[in-house]
Amino acid sequence: MTTQPPHVPGHSLLAGRTAVITAAAGAGIGGATARTFLEEGARIVIGDAHARRLGESAAALAEEFGADNVGALPCDVTNQDQVDALFALAAERHGGLDIVVNNAGLGGTADLVDMTDEQWSKVLDVTLNGTFRCTRAALRHFKERHPDDPSGGVVVNNASVVGWRAQRGQAHYAAAKAGVMALTRCAALEAADFGVRVNAVAPSLAMHPHLVKVTTPELLAELTAREAFGRYAEPWEIANVIVFLASSYSSYMTGETVSVSSQRA
Repeated sequence: MTTQPPHVPGHSLLAGRTAVITAAAGAGIGGATARTFLEEGARIVIGDAHARRLGESAAALAEEFGADNVGALPCDVTNQDQVDALFALAAERHGGLDIVVNNAGLGGTADLVDMTDEQWSKVLDVTLNGTFRCTRAALRHFKERHPDDPSGGVVVNNASVVGWRAQRGQAHYAAAKAGVMALTRCAALEAADFGVRVNAVAPSLAMHPHLVKVTTPELLAELTAREAFGRYAEPWEIANVIVFLASSYSSYMTGETVSVSSQRA
């Protein structure tokens, strides 16, 4: 097992840019992305369905990085009105936006023979339909704001390696994440007409407190053992790849899903 690498300091890769990040409260990939974007010089507007955790996260980030750089609004991505309000807040605070990170997703474990329609639909509605709603809102904004700008905006979706490979009890989640990958490819072709890039990141195992609560120690040990480095990823390691996809370093990439793991297949 390799040791955890040291945290990588910011290099102003997103200086002066405004980002909307969904499901960004707490210690997972969304929260790490919010912090890393601020370290890279971005202004952020974060949303999350958990209003209390969102408020606490936003207050902590505002204290560290400045209140002018952090906006927040509760947002359930299954609700189009709340999605629209989140994007409107970014436009109101900063005159528009440059980056959208669709991080919201919902998992669960159930074999198909036991899975209910409600379990299936809930995972699909948050993970796939929510990404669709936010991507649609982003592209509408970018098309209107940057009709002739070749760097008119960036969308980064959070997929999963499970979208490529099978895992028992994860049919709904795998189907949703495979859908996110397909949505990313199709949206990228359309968005290219107005200079917007759409890519996705596919993590495998990024450790955070919520994952520990909903996953057995035995399964976590098994998943960790599958990784090439023999360890799980830190959420900021996934966030760094999201930064790359959001930055000008990936200016010729669109429609791609980048695996942050050895577990693509």
